[in-house]
Formats: sequence, C-alpha cells, structure tokens
Amino acid sequence: MSRRLLAAAATAALTFGIAACGEGGEGPVTTPPPSIDIGQDGDASDGGGEAPSDGGGDSDGAGGAEGDSAEAAPDIPAPDPADFPGMDQQTPEGAEQAFKYFWAVALWGHNTGNSEVLRSLFGANCTGCEGIASDIDDIADEGSYWVGGENVEIELRADDSLDGFDTGVVYRFELTQHTNPASVGGGEIAAEEWTAIGALNWVGGSWTVEDLSSSPSDDRSEG
Repeated sequence: MSRRLLAAAATAALTFGIAACGEGGEGPVTTPPPSIDIGQDGDASDGGGEAPSDGGGDSDGAGGAEGDSAEAAPDIPAPDPADFPGMDQQTPEGAEQAFKYFWAVALWGHNTGNSEVLRSLFGANCTGCEGIASDIDDIADEGSYWVGGENVEIELRADDSLDGFDTGVVYRFELTQHTNPASVGGGEIAAEEWTAIGALNWVGGSWTVEDLSSSPSDDRSEG
C-alpha cells in the first residue's frame, strides 16, 4: 500500500527548508542523527547505519569496546514519560508528545549508548529509526559518548494529512550545544535548529513511530 506524508511533509519542506532528498548519514556521530526521507512506499531512503550491535547501554562497562580509551557508560536517568503528558492517549496531542519523547530518548541514547528504550518506540519497518539506534550502538561499542545537549521545543504539531498512517507530527527544536565523543576528537558542537517529521500509528495502546525524516531546519539543498 502506498504511504506518504502529504501536507505535513510539504508544509515543513516549504516552511523549514527540508531537502526533498535529505542529507544522508555522512560522518561519525558528531551531529544529530542523519536526515532520512520518507519515500512513496513508506520506506526511508537511507538507513543511516549498519546492523545493530549487541553492545548498547550497559552502565557497568563500555558496551563491548576493548580499546584503552573506552569509557564507562554514563549513569544518566532516561527521560520520564510523565514529563510528556498525554503520550499514552490516542489523540493528536498524545501523538505530539510521543514523538517529542522519541527524540528525547534518542538524545539520551547518544549520551549513554543505550538504544533499548528507543527501539521500543518504533516499528520494525522504520529504517530511519533503526539507523539512529544503530548509531547509538556504535557509540556504546566505542565507549565514547555525547556530553550534554538538550532538545528545546520550537514548534510541535500533529498533521493528519497522511496516507497509510494514523497521523503525522512535525517537531521543530533546537539541539543545544554539546560535546562530541572523544572517539571522534571531542570538541564543542554549536547549537543548531532541526526539524523532524514523524509518521505514527496507534499500536497496542501506544504511539509507534513508523517512519521519519529529520534535517537541519536551514538545510535548503535540493535532491
């Protein structure tokens, strides 16, 4: 069945300058997860990562890395669903909060190397989501993590102009300054505005991310 973002994707592309073909996943995890575009058949155009490893998220080690530079995974509490009120409700507002929670967990994963919580939030066919989770697994394997960073909401809105999904959500946020993993040289990364578009379904009593696109908001390249 053909599945595509309609008004949500079109409006975001015009308003925020998201590239129609995306940026792809180039380079190590020195920036937010790679830009993933939703295709006509509902599959992301680029997975942004290799098959996941088994090393994500143990707080008592470096996630399988054997090098001397490996660090123990930081003991940082996961985002609390209670801070995203309504995400457990089958409403447009619930979908908004669920997608916002997804990105909070994605950032936390980059800080800790834990991809387990994130994997519980997306469907098996969300290639872009898997790419983000695989990036987190790589961080765990290297034993070298992001330090700091916060997703500061700029705009959050649901859009039901979808074919094949229950709803779409547009989330525009500032990823605040953070520090690169030591494995890629460290260093401060300046704050940057991002726009993410999610395609969500209500599955088994909760919102599940089935497809997504993400890109810097000022990216106006053409595919």
